[in-house]
Amino acid sequence: MEDSGHPAVLDGPARARLGARAAEAARRLAGEDIVAVALTWVDVSGITRTKTVPVSRLEHAAAWGVGMSPVFDVFLLDDSIVSGRYVGGPTGDLRLHPALDRLVPMAALPGWAHAPATRYAQDGTVHPLDARALLTREAARLAADGRSVRAAFEIEWAVSESGGDDFSPACHGPAYGMTRISELSGYLRDLLKALAASGVAVEQLHPEYAAGQYEISVAAEDPVGAADTAVLVRETIRAVSMAHDMVASFSPKVEADTVGNGAHVHLSLWQDGTEAHGGSEGLVGAEGRAGGEGRAGRESLFAAGGRGPVNAMAGGDGAAGMTAAGEAFAAGILERLPALLAVGAPAVASYLRLVPSHWAGAFACWGPENREAALRFITGAEGERAGAANLEVKCFDGAANPYLALAALLAAGRHGIGAELTLPEPIGVDPGLLSPDERAARGIEPLPSSLADAVAAFEADTVLREALGEAAADTVATVRRGEIALLDGATPQEVAAVTRWRH
Repeated sequence: MEDSGHPAVLDGPARARLGARAAEAARRLAGEDIVAVALTWVDVSGITRTKTVPVSRLEHAAAWGVGMSPVFDVFLLDDSIVSGRYVGGPTGDLRLHPALDRLVPMAALPGWAHAPATRYAQDGTVHPLDARALLTREAARLAADGRSVRAAFEIEWAVSESGGDDFSPACHGPAYGMTRISELSGYLRDLLKALAASGVAVEQLHPEYAAGQYEISVAAEDPVGAADTAVLVRETIRAVSMAHDMVASFSPKVEADTVGNGAHVHLSLWQDGTEAHGGSEGLVGAEGRAGGEGRAGRESLFAAGGRGPVNAMAGGDGAAGMTAAGEAFAAGILERLPALLAVGAPAVASYLRLVPSHWAGAFACWGPENREAALRFITGAEGERAGAANLEVKCFDGAANPYLALAALLAAGRHGIGAELTLPEPIGVDPGLLSPDERAARGIEPLPSSLADAVAAFEADTVLREALGEAAADTVATVRRGEIALLDGATPQEVAAVTRWRH
């Protein structure tokens, strides 16, 4: 594994190199009145956990890590603990090492900086359950074949007046209405300023359907960068909300009788070493626009002489104008969607959201610009399709660990390419409005309607288990079964209440 300056094994020279980089970064941060750094990782339940260090200890943290228990991998959303075959109990220790090239001041938390962390064992080897490392490995497997992926998460959240455990929407204007911007204009202004100051390239912000709900879209980047940015955006939203005496919820189902929060994933496959399409030089953003390279855009899209990565989702002879590789990548994801839900819709509450005719993508089908298909294909406007065409996975939500979710998606797409899969006929209607016979005739299957069904599909999926590794795959299933048992017999209202403020 080579990413963010983190080698596969931390030996003496690697530790010295990381320490020297961190010492320089610490001097810069101290000059900006930063006093502490939050090192974050996301657990299997999708909750961002942290350990923090004073800036003066950053050099040591980078070289030698910060200690933490492996047991966090089996925490449930209520902080109770289960045990799996590979982790559980009070023994053992891991070391958190900050990703120094993702180290940024958090404008929403004055005096604080943020760095995602990679977890190592004490012997200097990468922890097999570290989701960031798993995603790095999947990206490297694609790169070995001359391919890369650009990705971004749409972040949906609902903002509530503070005080109490219930949800009380902090704004009341109509869905997508300008009224909601006016109601909370100061809050949204401060959010955009904080994100910009933290280096996040925001593409758009708008009110969403449910009361108090908003969505923000950011520029696409490499998969690890996209997951890092998703964490930073959410924590910035959380901090700015608190500063305005409000509370943000990213739960899949904030209230049982309203639409939930999705975390749609946008993906485009890029191929190296071929003639670049003419026209746009942008990268696909979270809403399918050509839109810059985001925080992690360190490489040029086009190499000298007009050759470089080409978007495989456009300019081909395959379905909807995809290349053969682009179509196979999409088909691989579509084929594995039932199993992918165990990482992308990982909470009991996820299945209160994942219902037909709510733009949640409850059926395993695809279609150009079809917002009811679990896999929406975004073509982009005429003239920018070479840079804009991408896939949107609509059935994922805010309880997902973004690193695990992207690692599984890349593995599914990579398998699709290797198997030379093709897509079925696209669906251009709301599949929920078709009769069961009509859906059967068109090969449209509903996605799992419960977390238990998704876990069963995941455990039977050898491709995903091989990609994630047996330790991670077993832990995912263990944690999911733990949440199922925790909420067994709970009403939808009780499920929403337990989940509301956890993610």
